[in-house]
Amino acid sequence: MDVSWDDLRLFLDVARLGGLSAARATTGLSAATLGRRVTALERQIGETLFIRAQTGFTLTSAGEALLKRAEDVEAAMRAVTHWRDGAIGARVVRVSAGGWTTDFLARHIEQLWSPDDGFRVEFVTAYDKVDIGRRAADIGIRSSAPTEPSLAGRKLTPVAYALYCAPRLVAGVREGLFVGVTGPAAATASARWLQAHHGDRIVVSGNDAHSVRELVAAGTGLTVLPCFIGDADPRLSRIRGPIADLASHQWLILHHEERHSPPVRTLADRIARLMQGHLKLFAGDIS
Repeated sequence: MDVSWDDLRLFLDVARLGGLSAARATTGLSAATLGRRVTALERQIGETLFIRAQTGFTLTSAGEALLKRAEDVEAAMRAVTHWRDGAIGARVVRVSAGGWTTDFLARHIEQLWSPDDGFRVEFVTAYDKVDIGRRAADIGIRSSAPTEPSLAGRKLTPVAYALYCAPRLVAGVREGLFVGVTGPAAATASARWLQAHHGDRIVVSGNDAHSVRELVAAGTGLTVLPCFIGDADPRLSRIRGPIADLASHQWLILHHEERHSPPVRTLADRIARLMQGHLKLFAGDIS
């Protein structure tokens, strides 16, 4: 029985992220395709690897055993990649964050990385919590402090949310209608708040944060956005102050062991410096 590395890599993503929906972001595959690949792997091995539930996937004892062996294969494959690439750029530092935070980091990449750094950066956009304890990412940015004993956290910036719309009174804006969120992003606090307070007036929805922003900018309706996104977009107008119920903080999360790695520490410090340098933008302070 020959198990391919591609199948093991998909298994690792589903196991670490706890389900098919979350693994879509790291694999680029649909949930249906991932489900078929996982089922095929189970048939090939002859063991059930996951307990499937609406809340996600949980590893069985056979799945836990395969996870350990798959992580050994992953380490070996990384060693081969490092050998192939040589010393320059051999280390890949994976940064996990939600869609909007990843958007912000990407727009400021020149303050985070340069070709002379000797490491590469991979952004892992996910709305569910990525398992840093099992090294699914090296750096995480979350909206709460870590509770896992293997993780260390650094409090970064407050994050404010508000209602935004296109400045022109067109289409849904004139009627007081809303643009909603579906898919994995619907589980976020802002999406739940919008559904609870204005769900009866949501007329158009999108399962991608960027498409929701484009719909709002086109005048389809109003929606909730983090102020560091809404206030920075000249196509949007904030219609009232930050929503108190959604106030939170960003936390920088690192593994206790990996935080001493020079590439990880360097990138983490740069991320913290960048975000704290935009403190007013994240806090929704436009005074």
